[in-house]
Amino acid sequence: MQPLMRFLPLKSVVLTAFAGMLLASCSDKIENFQTENIQDYTLTLEPGKYIIYRLDSLVFTNFGRTEEVHKYQLKDVVDAKITDNLGRPSYRIFRYLRDTAGTTSWQPAGSYMITPLTDQVEVIEDNLRFIKLHAPIREGYTWKGNRYFPDNPYDYFSTNNSYDQDVPDWDYVYDHFDDVFSFRNKSYPNVWTVESADEKINVPITAPDAYGSDIRSVEKYAQGVGLVYREYVLWEYQPNIGQPGGPYKTGFGITQWMIDHN
Repeated sequence: MQPLMRFLPLKSVVLTAFAGMLLASCSDKIENFQTENIQDYTLTLEPGKYIIYRLDSLVFTNFGRTEEVHKYQLKDVVDAKITDNLGRPSYRIFRYLRDTAGTTSWQPAGSYMITPLTDQVEVIEDNLRFIKLHAPIREGYTWKGNRYFPDNPYDYFSTNNSYDQDVPDWDYVYDHFDDVFSFRNKSYPNVWTVESADEKINVPITAPDAYGSDIRSVEKYAQGVGLVYREYVLWEYQPNIGQPGGPYKTGFGITQWMIDHN
């Protein structure tokens, strides 16, 4: 006797086929979401590798009444593979400074640490833990890059400042990709821009009797090189009306761009 053949109802067949199409479609989408390795956009983490920047540092002196821009060359050198306080493989980076013309010898200027993970790249600098890059690398993708920060992380500039209150909650976003990014007669190929803050109040100071602040954070990463441009500005202006000394500013500003690497 022939075995009894059972047939699915037409509705079930259609639903089964449709489900198969959805699974195939989802599979295609998953493949499409595969992105570049985030570690392709960091400094090559091998001892002896280095990257040199031009650095302009904005500081406020004379109790915030005077602005100065200090200019240097900055060199980051991969020193050694180490373990961070969570037991994860990390890399110690030594930092050096010299004059902008490159005529003086390099002088030690501290160190920081890079921890490359599967889905993110962390940097610990000045006791602050940044998530600089995060997978997937895709335009519009966001993450909380400063989520490990304490409240008011830059209180050491002024305990009365307000410009850094929202810093721990900043949204980092892959803003756009450039085939070539150019700055100060330097060009860098295959560059992702990471935006995290851009807010200006009364800048430039056109209303001297009103509060002002400049908050700006943007970084650009080139494939196979790492960070090639950085602008990190956090300062506020206090009119200090009727108080001794007059108006003043607190905070800082950094602009750096890559000029050489090995």
